[in-house]
Amino acid sequence: MKKRHSIIYWITTIFLSIGMTAGGVQQMLQIGGYNEIVSSLGYPLYVLSILGVWKILGVIAILIPKFPLLKEWAYAGFFFAMSGAAISHLATGQQFVEAVPSLILLIVTVLSWYFRPADRKITLKIN
Repeated sequence: MKKRHSIIYWITTIFLSIGMTAGGVQQMLQIGGYNEIVSSLGYPLYVLSILGVWKILGVIAILIPKFPLLKEWAYAGFFFAMSGAAISHLATGQQFVEAVPSLILLIVTVLSWYFRPADRKITLKIN
């Protein structure tokens, strides 16, 4: 079971890292159609640069060893960014298919977080 969890963790984490890095670079550089997407949702374009930088930093935080608290923040940021993107698409009346990429990355974020190894989790010591 432990080996299966490790395999699931690394598959989802690699997929998440590739997806967030690709999206983060495109958003940071404002290429790949993101200008139109963000504009259609009613957000200012400078939001792309902010999201792009934070996504890249989040990927780094998740992949480096140690720093479990930093990893929790990165996962939380990915969760809020992807759930916010999906909700934004649906709230503006766009078709469900427009929210699918965000929902996929949201699910992968949760799976990567859930299956992370013990050395990547925060351990609470209760006296």
